[in-house]
Amino acid sequence: MHYGKSVTDLITLLKNEKYVYIQTHDFPDEDAVASAYALKFLFLRNGIDSRIVYAGEIQRGSLHRLIKELSIDIKHAWEYKIKSSDRIVIVDGCKGNQNVSDLKGRNTAIIDHHPAVVEEKVDFYDVRTEYGSCATIIFKYFEELNIEMSQKVGSALLAGILVDTAHLTRRTSSEDVKAHAKIYTISDNLLVNTILRNNIQKKDLSFFKEALQIARIQNGFAYCYFKSGCSQNLLGIIADFLLTIEEVSFVFMCANNKGRINISLRSERIEWHCASIIHEVLEGIGVGGGHYDIAGGVIEDLNLFDENLIISRLKDTLKRRRIELQSQE
Repeated sequence: MHYGKSVTDLITLLKNEKYVYIQTHDFPDEDAVASAYALKFLFLRNGIDSRIVYAGEIQRGSLHRLIKELSIDIKHAWEYKIKSSDRIVIVDGCKGNQNVSDLKGRNTAIIDHHPAVVEEKVDFYDVRTEYGSCATIIFKYFEELNIEMSQKVGSALLAGILVDTAHLTRRTSSEDVKAHAKIYTISDNLLVNTILRNNIQKKDLSFFKEALQIARIQNGFAYCYFKSGCSQNLLGIIADFLLTIEEVSFVFMCANNKGRINISLRSERIEWHCASIIHEVLEGIGVGGGHYDIAGGVIEDLNLFDENLIISRLKDTLKRRRIELQSQE
């Protein structure tokens, strides 16, 4: 879905702007940072100076290392005095999904691959939900403009594609595969593989242990609630881990993080569509979104979180969808 015809429209829009900020979602992953970094490179080649910002927290150790190794200049938004006249380009997220803080500035563009709960009106809107990563969209911009990327930019984009597609095994489009093949030849593969392979730290192991102890596994799905908290990014990593259990085809993870309930879903079954299920389960108490095999959500008010209600809604939804599929066979 495009409001602008091509990336050249965005470049024309920003060409004479003094301050342009590229904003990732609040808790950025490799795909978000890589997309912002590559877009900054592309802008600079077209005479546009920009700054990469985020408004939450960088939680992944692997991402910290990627940023350090590739010398990616990314800062917390509060380190800049952003003015209302400054342009903001959001990558790998949108405010409608409540994963991007509202910064002072003019929201000019959204570049994303996640379905939007609420479509936002901006000057340039490029959301490609069929893509497995935002990095692939940025790669297409390089192709469109016939701009050669550096090894560092290629390495960043490769990491972004691999993380969001789980190494081309999850929600991967033909465009993701093509982008991966072309970027692979110019990136530092040894560096990228080493960084992504080491995506947890020793201190995280206690959360895996707790998950195995408290997880409720029945009828093909696993449910786990961290009452004492678990970072949003680690929550997703553990969800992927639980999905490797043979008897598990669907995972619902949640954690109480300072009075805010973060939720992460994973699915291997078409009838258990993560994005639609999280909408049903959180109706009236929270918001969420994502894809058929991966989704995330949040309940902002802890008083609205009732674990028994969540489990009941989840069981009913999964059972109904299983019956609906069987009736169609």
